[in-house]
Amino acid sequence: QVQLVGSGGGLVQAGGSLRLSCVASGNIFRITAMGWYRQAPGKQRELVATITSSSGSTNYVDSVKGRFTISRDNAKKTVYLQMNSLKPEDTAVYYCRLWQRLDNYWGQGTQVTVSS
Repeated sequence: QVQLVGSGGGLVQAGGSLRLSCVASGNIFRITAMGWYRQAPGKQRELVATITSSSGSTNYVDSVKGRFTISRDNAKKTVYLQMNSLKPEDTAVYYCRLWQRLDNYWGQGTQVTVSS
């Protein structure tokens, strides 16, 4: 079993910054990639960013490019999401996700609220 614990969410004013963290534990033997998704009220969950463990290749949804940065620390089995220039439309529950071979796992979610 794999556990993912996300943290770092909170309430911030528009233009502010937050840094999310997600730590993986349990039956970890070869992480393929980690990433962040978000789900706003009444909307579908969407991919925000992903990063591969080996090369560190990243991928972002267009709406966060230039504002968010995903990074990882393989030794700590941790993925980060640095969020700058936050906008009210970034308000959502943010979930981390881990891919390991053919399996994937979700964290419990952390709330990010951006006030205007």
